[in-house]
Amino acid sequence: MEKKAGLVTGAGSGIGRAGAIAFANHGGKVIVSDYNEDSGKETVALIKEAGGQAEFFRCDVSEEEQVKALVDFAVGAYGTLDFAFNNAGIDGGCFAPVGEMDSAVFDRVMKINLYGVFYCMKYEVLAMEANGGGAIVNTSSSNGLIGIPRNPPYNASKFGVIGLTRNGAIDYGQKGVRVNALAPGPTATTMLTGALEHQPPEVKEAMYASLPMRDLLEPEDQANAAVWLCSDQARMITGVTLPVDGGFTA
Repeated sequence: MEKKAGLVTGAGSGIGRAGAIAFANHGGKVIVSDYNEDSGKETVALIKEAGGQAEFFRCDVSEEEQVKALVDFAVGAYGTLDFAFNNAGIDGGCFAPVGEMDSAVFDRVMKINLYGVFYCMKYEVLAMEANGGGAIVNTSSSNGLIGIPRNPPYNASKFGVIGLTRNGAIDYGQKGVRVNALAPGPTATTMLTGALEHQPPEVKEAMYASLPMRDLLEPEDQANAAVWLCSDQARMITGVTLPVDGGFTA
């Protein structure tokens, strides 16, 4: 990632923070974005302490104008946008089957997880096209490939991210822009541990039993995959959804 610059959303914690740090460790200049200013600035501090380059920009990805401002800031800060890791997302905090789901929660999850990726891609592809190309990685989920009980908005949003990814790859490949997705499996983040607290014991037991490697993934596992997909080593890879899940969806 030497001499390349880009942005990471949801970079204040978990997979996003690990991603921002990984891009910087590989020589990339990173715009760290998060809704939570304190956690986002903490990520920037960690990068700078390790000798990397990073700046913070607060952004709520559910607001289109804020996303446009984020991309404009990234291009203005570093003169280019070579990579983007669209990672911001939530689980919604309401776990119920579709017949009992709060419509407001459904809307909020879709607005952040799906519309947020749409808004990011909308402005990123234009910036990358102007630069002659770039690479985008969107965070979907293993639950964008298979279902999970009692979380219809999360499932729907992550399936949607895969659709946006494929469409972007088709529409912008000839313009030098690659678009791929990650499908993280059970990863040791606060989102996962919080979600499991709301699931019946049998769901937790089934999840652990379904892990061929019998261990949770770490945020760094996802970060390394995102960096690789944005690197020149993956120059002919576009439109794919890469499961980084320890065999969870095998």
